[in-house]
Amino acid sequence: MTAPATQLFARHALLPDGWRNDVLLAWDGDGNLTAVVADTAPGSAALAGVDTVQYALPGMVNLHSHSFQRALGGRTEVAGDSQDSFWTWRELMYRFARNITPDHIEAIAAQLFSECLRHGYTSVCEFHYVQRRPDGAFYDRPAETAERVIAAARLAGIGVTMLPVLYSYSGFGDIALKPEQQRFRTDVHDVLRVVEALAPLRDGQTEVGVAPHSLRAASPSHINELLAALPAGRPVHVHIAEQQAEVRQSLDFSGRRPVQWLFDQVPVDARWCLVHATHLVPEEVQAIAASGAVAGLCPTTEANLGDGLFPLEQFLAAGGRFGIGSDSHVSRSPVEELRWLEYGQRLQHQRRNIAVSSEQRRVGDFLWQRALQGGAQAAGRPVGALAPGRRADLIVLDDAHPDLDDGAPELDAVLGSFIFNGNDNLVRDVLVGGRWVVRNGQHVAQQAIAARFKQTMAELREFQ
Repeated sequence: MTAPATQLFARHALLPDGWRNDVLLAWDGDGNLTAVVADTAPGSAALAGVDTVQYALPGMVNLHSHSFQRALGGRTEVAGDSQDSFWTWRELMYRFARNITPDHIEAIAAQLFSECLRHGYTSVCEFHYVQRRPDGAFYDRPAETAERVIAAARLAGIGVTMLPVLYSYSGFGDIALKPEQQRFRTDVHDVLRVVEALAPLRDGQTEVGVAPHSLRAASPSHINELLAALPAGRPVHVHIAEQQAEVRQSLDFSGRRPVQWLFDQVPVDARWCLVHATHLVPEEVQAIAASGAVAGLCPTTEANLGDGLFPLEQFLAAGGRFGIGSDSHVSRSPVEELRWLEYGQRLQHQRRNIAVSSEQRRVGDFLWQRALQGGAQAAGRPVGALAPGRRADLIVLDDAHPDLDDGAPELDAVLGSFIFNGNDNLVRDVLVGGRWVVRNGQHVAQQAIAARFKQTMAELREFQ
């Protein structure tokens, strides 16, 4: 990685209270912001030798990732003999996962993370469930594959929250796993063993939580057992209510919808991230918002898999918190996730400019700031804002682009242009933990990472 500077001067920076001018940012050798000072005189002695940029804003948190699925992108867009759905896609994913090795996992994750960084993500939450050998046995080191993903994050320079998955059953009612799911099999003891093995890797760039896969794959009793043994304050993520079929299965088994059943059985609070939560009734919307949990929304994957649309307007009205993730990685851009989060609501309600509040009427500003807040909470790391004590994670926009006027900027329109105007990537430079990992649109290790990814894909094609 490029050796860090310790200061940066931004003519315009997005701070927690909005855009501010002439902002001096400073960070320490551990990658934490130590000072963020607005209205610094451009000609002051404090700026001697300090690089100047026009637009700086906090990097986005990608709160839901299955990194190995990056290698499936574009390869499942062929219709089968029956109506395709999430469930038919899942069978294709299982077949792909059968042959992937730890080396492949690391190479794919590094490629994914470099792409995420180039588009403005600076943190990722890895919902990690490929943990065993193809024959179902654990590797000699139980945390082998999780360690490989963390190694890829460190190579690429992205912050990571590793979430080893509890995955014990194939359906509601503790139904035994299918043969193709044996690589994912874990019980509470297995997950805690991985969490313990990863403890030495926890630092400013790395956190470790857990992820009960879903109520289909983890029983409420086991989830409670896992929570009781987990160190306090660690993040907890779960897939829930992603598809209508899942809701029907939950009703048939328990008499309750998935979110209702979860809240009846498990103490859900602010350390939780409920991923997707697509199909909710009003009472569930209210329950999630009141709990302080984050709704983890992945609009491009939810669209790609035909899941449905999250009730965003009702959730926001209830005071709900949300963040965004790229999940299966058909897109690696936070701009696209946020754009389609808003556009899905516009199509559903046949209105415009829905993701706003009484305090913030600019859709782009509302989406970016709220997704930062929810993403930071879900990651369990001090990210998501340019403020002292947070990580020095930021992106610099390309002020030379025609959509960003570097002469007389209209700050009210910057995020609107960034998110809703065209498809050019306006991210020029990216700083993570006080180190520049993207310069002029190029990742600092892009060529080596891409070469390894291409070799991995060639090897995997041999098994198809």
